[in-house]
Amino acid sequence: MDVLGSLTAKVLTTRSLVRAPITLYRHGFGWLFGPRMLMLQHTGRTSGQPRYVCLEAVERPRADRLVVVSGFGATAQWYRNLLADPRCRVSSGRDRDVAATARPMGEAESNEVLVRYARNHPAAWRRLRGGIEKAVGHPVEGLPMVELTLERSPAI
Repeated sequence: MDVLGSLTAKVLTTRSLVRAPITLYRHGFGWLFGPRMLMLQHTGRTSGQPRYVCLEAVERPRADRLVVVSGFGATAQWYRNLLADPRCRVSSGRDRDVAATARPMGEAESNEVLVRYARNHPAAWRRLRGGIEKAVGHPVEGLPMVELTLERSPAI
């Protein structure tokens, strides 16, 4: 388990590996990662420029909602950018470049999501929990989460 946690931590802290999927998403191949992975486009709070990050959706409570966790806590740039401007765009599965709005979740609500994630994806939970905790040096519980509400056009 410690070896797996160390490997996951190494991947999570290697910028080139973490950013590699962005190129595939931007060229229309994000569907290869399935519906649990997503690319989030957010706006830099200082630069005003578009920024990109790939994340795992830890929960999809409805077709138009995704929940993501900031594995590096409240200091993650994408998280801070969404606090400054909650308007964003999401590509996930077959959905590409969908407008969305971010809502930071409270601690109790976030903990409920983690309990469900651990129950529904036990192997992924063990791997990610160990990797995140090793990479950031603190428990996963209490990490900030964001609910992304997709702004889908009504079906005609």
